[in-house]
Amino acid sequence: MQLTTWLQLVLVRPFRRAGHRTALVAAGLPLHLAVVPLWLWLLGTMAALVPALTPLPVLLTLVVTPLLTVGQRRRYQALVGKDLPRPAAPGPGRNWKSAVRRLTGQALWRQVCYHAVAGPLLAVLDLAVLAVWATALVAASIYVWIWALPPQWRVTDLGYTTQAAYITAGGLALLFLGPRLTSALVRLDTRAAEVLLGPSRTEKLARRVADLAESRAGALDAADAERRRIERDLHDGAQQRLVSLAVNLGLARSTLGDLPEDARKVIDEAHREAKEAIAELNNLVRGLHPAVLEDRGLDAALSGVAARLPIPVHVAVDMPQRPSPTVEAVAYFVVSEALTNVVKHARATRADVTVERIGETLLVVVADDGAGGADFAAAGGGTGLAGLAKRVASVDGTFSCRSPAGGPTVITVELPCAP
Repeated sequence: MQLTTWLQLVLVRPFRRAGHRTALVAAGLPLHLAVVPLWLWLLGTMAALVPALTPLPVLLTLVVTPLLTVGQRRRYQALVGKDLPRPAAPGPGRNWKSAVRRLTGQALWRQVCYHAVAGPLLAVLDLAVLAVWATALVAASIYVWIWALPPQWRVTDLGYTTQAAYITAGGLALLFLGPRLTSALVRLDTRAAEVLLGPSRTEKLARRVADLAESRAGALDAADAERRRIERDLHDGAQQRLVSLAVNLGLARSTLGDLPEDARKVIDEAHREAKEAIAELNNLVRGLHPAVLEDRGLDAALSGVAARLPIPVHVAVDMPQRPSPTVEAVAYFVVSEALTNVVKHARATRADVTVERIGETLLVVVADDGAGGADFAAAGGGTGLAGLAKRVASVDGTFSCRSPAGGPTVITVELPCAP
């Protein structure tokens, strides 16, 4: 088994993809040499001091560069199944501004560098590798060529036969060297194509940032949908069962008048616990995702939050168009948590909430007339401002808090609403 494995590694594995890679090298040779005549023409006009003809080779190079790039991409796709990454598009349109953007963009000039500089160098290596393959095949089959000669042309000298054996051995050595040279050249060509024909490092980072932002938005939407599902399950399941239990306990307390005093106390206690559990579950459901936010929007949801607080809260919401559910939920939870902080820590007598959509930005302002001194940077100060800032940052929003000693405290949040 070990001998068989060794023979496969030595005799079979190097040649598995050698055909496709050699075809890739052979197909790249004419594409790599395509710009050479234009640059020879350019050098000739410059040497002949003909300034009028000098721009023509450069213009023709700019014209054929996109075509050669398409050819290179198809070469990789057809022969090795590889898709070369594409650079960012310069922008829509076919007017003169779009043409200027294409001519001044880095993508075009990096392609010119590949075809005009790297291409001829790669063509030299292509010719060398193809020559190695041709020499290896001819030398390894030298006895076949000798046998194919007519009898009157064959050389029967023993020294010649010995030389043929040496040639065959050299051809076999080159035959085993060919796949490695071809693989090295394909790696070099692929690397050059990815760097010069593909997106730049800046474009790759921009695409990575966009992909991360998209995946983060998807994760936020999935988390919001999961909160909605949990809210519906609690509202339709556990909450309804507790309500039914409280109703049954109330009926038992009112209809069973001949119960012993101890049993009545137990029923009264169970009834009270059931009602408290319902109240706590209602608060939990509102904390997950209030149904009124989804049904009636941010104005109604914030008005409900303000109505439950022990201090007067003025709510003003001006949104001609509702934002996305995720942004709407973030705005709701920011206001709800901020008002809870006002009641717990600010010693305020009133608060004001303003929500306004300005263009593609949702502006949220929560102000109170409390004692101030809220420390945004304090991690354990009990204010919860750091948590609010993180929630706002999850949708690329901005959070600021102005709270001088003696008040007032003003929390300002800007949330992007762009689709």
